[in-house]
Amino acid sequence: MKSIQLLVVDDHRLFRRGLTALLSQDGRFHVVGEAGDVGEAMRCAQQAPPDVILLDNHLPGVRGVDGIAALKEAAPLARILMLTVSEDEADLAAALNAGADGYLLKTVESEHLCDSIVKVLAGESVVSPEMMTKLVTAFRAKPVADRPAVERVTACAAGPGAGMDILSTREREVLALIARGDSNKVIGRQLDIAETTVKIHVQHILRKLQLTSRVQAAVYAAATGVT
Repeated sequence: MKSIQLLVVDDHRLFRRGLTALLSQDGRFHVVGEAGDVGEAMRCAQQAPPDVILLDNHLPGVRGVDGIAALKEAAPLARILMLTVSEDEADLAAALNAGADGYLLKTVESEHLCDSIVKVLAGESVVSPEMMTKLVTAFRAKPVADRPAVERVTACAAGPGAGMDILSTREREVLALIARGDSNKVIGRQLDIAETTVKIHVQHILRKLQLTSRVQAAVYAAATGVT
């Protein structure tokens, strides 16, 4: 299989080099470029088009979220995954509105980061569990006519006729906990069921609602008032 081409954009050289070294240990990835700001990232993206851009938000000059459009123009086929320390709800919303394909905190475990890169490349949207509740809160706080980020994330996720009535009582309980940002392990403890059983329920929820990720499921739950 062809390795996934990555561009790492972060103004902290030590972190950038460490992340590059970490990702290079995984045979699925090849870091084709590093950059410390948006301008340098654009030049790198044009010289060696990446599949996924790992983008920090707090960059000198132009913030990461403000440079997403320019990066997409420089590398139209690239997916953009925010990797930042910012837990600000406004930064999350701005990133999704600008076209980011995911938003992860730098506290993410390396295994989860690698899996998220693969998911983003496959067309899924990923958000750190810690930010899931803020995403749902941001969705609920906006009028229906002013939800561009959510509309992009869900991407017409719920198919024709899809609705809560097609979910079982247990599946609705699981969906409500997904919207709260709980992991499968936490959901299992809350409902007193095995983690493997939770995974099966999640798969059924995604299939029935024609969704592709937990992020979409959380947003769908918010849209339909599941609590």
